[in-house]
Amino acid sequence: MSRRKVKDKHVRSLLKLAGGTSYGVSLPMEDIAELGWRAKQKLVVKRYGKGFLIRDWEPGGR
Repeated sequence: MSRRKVKDKHVRSLLKLAGGTSYGVSLPMEDIAELGWRAKQKLVVKRYGKGFLIRDWEPGGR
């Protein structure tokens, strides 16, 4: 599998996960590290129009 071109860094594929009832998207490691996120961390996913907003989960929820 070849690497994507620099201009296509933010182009990602939608993956069907085991069982076929969930989907996933891989995110660049550099961006995850910059946000300080870790594996199995709780995240909040909200739908906005034709897209999604992914944020860190905060206890007590805002």
